[in-house]
Amino acid sequence: MKKQKRDRTSTLFNRGFVAGLNGKTRDSCPVQAVELRSHWMSGWREGREAHWGGMSGVSAIQSNPSLH
Repeated sequence: MKKQKRDRTSTLFNRGFVAGLNGKTRDSCPVQAVELRSHWMSGWREGREAHWGGMSGVSAIQSNPSLH
């Protein structure tokens, strides 16, 4: 059975969210292309908000339906 590949932008958003949730700085963004970097940064911002809100692990992921 074939796996359905995810859209690159959603993957970058999810990775940015996890990075923000783990307290990483925005300088740790692995993407240089401006268009794709914006998706990572959006996820990172939401992850930082969750981190500052005291969410961690599963509670943070459950609060963000795009990560399901």
